[in-house]
Amino acid sequence: MSNPVTQSPVMLYTEQTPNPESLKFVTNRMIYKGTADFREEELAREWSPLATSLFEMPYVKSVYICNNFVTVTKEFNYDWADIMLKLKEYLKGYIAEGKPVLKEGFEEAMAKIEEERGASYEYTENEAEIIQKIKDMIETYVKPAVEMDGGNIEFKSWDQGTVVLSMQGACSGCPSSTVTLKAGIEGMLKRMIPEVKEVVAHMD
Repeated sequence: MSNPVTQSPVMLYTEQTPNPESLKFVTNRMIYKGTADFREEELAREWSPLATSLFEMPYVKSVYICNNFVTVTKEFNYDWADIMLKLKEYLKGYIAEGKPVLKEGFEEAMAKIEEERGASYEYTENEAEIIQKIKDMIETYVKPAVEMDGGNIEFKSWDQGTVVLSMQGACSGCPSSTVTLKAGIEGMLKRMIPEVKEVVAHMD
């Protein structure tokens, strides 16, 4: 007997994000449990057949995949009115055919890169405690909110009171992400963790 779950049609709708250049394509399928941020084609070619195929479209600037949605950031000189339906149909077909989204080992490879980056920062025991608190706050309060907007924010590094965060998906290059960062995240972290002096975005 065939599994009825696989028979249900792929539903796909778009959601605006605070970034006018990014659009969130939401489906009724779990595409990838986790986050995958592709800002350049090289990384996509190495790890994601889905992101690679999107990069082949001239109007796609970056691709962010998380859980049941894909956030596509377009090139400035294109209009969503002209490309949204094409992207919608393409993604719907891609997911319906069950084509591969990410290659095996992606998560491990990214974790290893992060670890190597992290290892280059030497933290004292006290600093490590502060960082853990910051990471917990981001996981609990920040990520769920920005995920709704088709983006993601990751802790990058800590340096004598300055928290550096990485903006992904719709958050990357979003005009309102500076406000989110300064008014929202910086305000909250300063209140909860007195050692925090400022929060800045990591510029790739």
